[in-house]
Amino acid sequence: MHKICYVLLVILLIGCKAKKEEVAQDFTIYNEATEVKDQQAHENPRMKFKLIQSKVLDMNEVFKPFQNELSKFSEEDYLSLKPLILEKSIPSIQKAIKEGKLSYENLTLFYLYRIRKFESDSTKYLNAIINLNPNVVEEARQKDKVIKEKNISVESIFGMPILLKDNINTDNLPTTAGALALKDNATGNAFIVEKLKENGALILGKVNLSEWAYYFCTGCPLGYSAIGGQTLNPYGRKVFETGGSSAGSGVATAANYAVATIGTETAGSITSPSSQNSVVGLKPTIGILSRSGIVPISSTLDTPGPMTKSVIDNFILFKAMLGLDATDKKSKEFNDIAEELHSTELKSKRFGVFTSLLEDPVYKETIDKLKEAGVEIIELSPDEASLDGFLTLLNIDMKYDLPHYLKGKSVAVASVEDVINFNKKESLVRAPYGQQLFEGIVKDTTSLEELEKVKSNLMANSRAYFTAFETDNLDAILSINNYHSAYSAVAEYPNLTIPMGYKETGEPMNLTLIGKPKSEFTLLSLGLSIENLTKIRKLPKGYE
Repeated sequence: MHKICYVLLVILLIGCKAKKEEVAQDFTIYNEATEVKDQQAHENPRMKFKLIQSKVLDMNEVFKPFQNELSKFSEEDYLSLKPLILEKSIPSIQKAIKEGKLSYENLTLFYLYRIRKFESDSTKYLNAIINLNPNVVEEARQKDKVIKEKNISVESIFGMPILLKDNINTDNLPTTAGALALKDNATGNAFIVEKLKENGALILGKVNLSEWAYYFCTGCPLGYSAIGGQTLNPYGRKVFETGGSSAGSGVATAANYAVATIGTETAGSITSPSSQNSVVGLKPTIGILSRSGIVPISSTLDTPGPMTKSVIDNFILFKAMLGLDATDKKSKEFNDIAEELHSTELKSKRFGVFTSLLEDPVYKETIDKLKEAGVEIIELSPDEASLDGFLTLLNIDMKYDLPHYLKGKSVAVASVEDVINFNKKESLVRAPYGQQLFEGIVKDTTSLEELEKVKSNLMANSRAYFTAFETDNLDAILSINNYHSAYSAVAEYPNLTIPMGYKETGEPMNLTLIGKPKSEFTLLSLGLSIENLTKIRKLPKGYE
């Protein structure tokens, strides 16, 4: 009898333990009322958040596929791997793998563990993640199996976990653009995702963004989406803006949630969050990287681009996405591909510098360092160029481009107007800050013929603004953050933004190099030289 009771007791205890494990929650929702109330005192109107946590995302479900693997991966494992991974470049990580100090599986588990560690902490979470690839650990194991058969270059994206902005199509994860209307948007892979996979990259998951790439509401917080909640800046949670619209890409890169991320830009959406999060961002010449399979704003101006901790990683990731896409009408051949990235001699270079920006102490200090390195500085004071019609361009492009993207998708909306009506039903959850820009798209009656004139005028005006490239024979023009991103956008000029320093408050600032079309490799070479000169980037405190 006693033996039977003992057996029953053991079974009961095991059952209780199993039940406890089943309901264990790493992520919990807490009452943020006081936090949101305190936020209303912020001097920046866009930082007066109405909510911070997502109302729809369950991160416990997102992490469920990794429960078994992470149960075997300890804090001790995490700490032992940290010196090999944290803030390390792709070549450094690949070298450690070649030497047998690290595996692709452990690299992937390190990032999953780190994401869970910080995102489940109510004092540290950044709301950077929307979804994770449930197969990524097994995919990493497969990379480990074949590595001995392949001669993997240390400058390869092979086996590197990459996070994608959640407006980029991925075949096994929904592509939401942060919007509830696209919550179940199942797609194939975007062209650039196929290129990444062809080159051996691991798609770790999707990151948060400003909903609809920040062409949705007016004056609303950067980095907010109905799906992902409010993205927060690791250099100052609820203090500094994240930049937008690729907020999650910038934040996740800064916090070392992956080797690197992919963002998208129409006008400033890579340069802005890269600058706010002290990371390297490249906005390429329009058409150099395919836009197929990316939720659009403007087929005229949209482009994806890499966001990384270093210039060398940016170079590696950029090269891995190159390719002519027959389905993208603006896709361009790019034959002059650099095999390796080398820093260039700064002494002979001629940089244009905006006189008005020299009042900024961080910018001036950087320019002075460049002068000391022998750079010729040419001060520029161009007349302001008219950007009249810029919003019209975005309105009419999106009016036509979004339905084209949505065609054939298994979602409840097929047009901008459908999205507006969808959001009206539960506006406090679906559009708490309004949808003024979407409403403006519907009201805009500009014809396609008129739009062509708008585009032509914008390009002419913006290229005239940068006429110093020719008149002064410049190698690059230097700006701050995304200050000149709109001009660069309509001129279709590439931008490379790199960490430049920090304000007295600790808020990051970037130096942005503007180049002429198809000068990406020149900008990356110059950026590498400046990065080596300044060595300014530092990890956000609390995320070491």
